[in-house]
Amino acid sequence: MKTLILVICFVFLGYFEMTAQTEFVLEPSQSMIMTGKGAGQDATINPYLGENCFAIVKNIGNRKFSIRVQQEGTIIKEISILKGEIKKVKLLKGYELYLDPNPKGITKASVDYEKISK
Repeated sequence: MKTLILVICFVFLGYFEMTAQTEFVLEPSQSMIMTGKGAGQDATINPYLGENCFAIVKNIGNRKFSIRVQQEGTIIKEISILKGEIKKVKLLKGYELYLDPNPKGITKASVDYEKISK
């Protein structure tokens, strides 16, 4: 019985290690970096930092917002995300993901990460 409980715990721990999700409230005057700046930031923890991965960004608020992918200060792409929309963005090694709020009001976002299968 103890072995079964231990196996179940390891399954759940493995699942949580393979995925990361965080929800954020985006205020109109706040731009938030999601990846690439290290510990202590008010952002997500990318479990695949230093590797290529996908960021799955969901707009769970009532207003559109945009995301920005940068590398060393150079903007690679900007994408608008409408209310209820989900975008899957490829993040290459060294890319940074930013969430840029809607200037007209507060919205919410959720960010997941997925490893790129080889």
